[in-house]
Amino acid sequence: MTTYAALLRGINVGGSKKLPMADLRTLMTGLGYEGVRTHLQSGQAVFSAGRGDEESLAAELARAIEERFGFPVDVIVRDHAYLRAVAEACPFPAAELEAKQLHVTYFSAPVTAERFAEIDPADRLPEEFRLGDRCLYLYAPEGLGRSKLAEALSRPRITKGVIATSRNWNTVLKLVELTAPEG
Repeated sequence: MTTYAALLRGINVGGSKKLPMADLRTLMTGLGYEGVRTHLQSGQAVFSAGRGDEESLAAELARAIEERFGFPVDVIVRDHAYLRAVAEACPFPAAELEAKQLHVTYFSAPVTAERFAEIDPADRLPEEFRLGDRCLYLYAPEGLGRSKLAEALSRPRITKGVIATSRNWNTVLKLVELTAPEG
């Protein structure tokens, strides 16, 4: 059995794509996943599965959500080892920052620096970003809601062809904790 986190993009935000976490847990249990738990209302679920890989589990969950709730939801699934590696590789001094200042955007596939070439980092200071393994680290001192860099990074021509979903640093660390092997 491997423990995973499912990251759902854009649910329960601004009154659209309402997906109660209790209903999500029931759906996931019905798919045969074990130990299903949710974290917050913004689309994180932790579960164990003895079959499939990250991509097939994400596709299965996305299909089931659309069939059950009637709207599409982008889903990224990642295991504990990946989530831990992302947290450990953070290029910013996470211990010195507030959670609202540091975010990780998870991508469904690898992305290269060329995708972000139109963004001049010097024009966005003090905000900064760095690429990681299928992720992007964003330092936004005023928070994500006020970040001009986050807005530029989420443009459709930049995210085209990949699912991208962001989490604040507290959630990043909590997902590492929730997916950790017991013992």
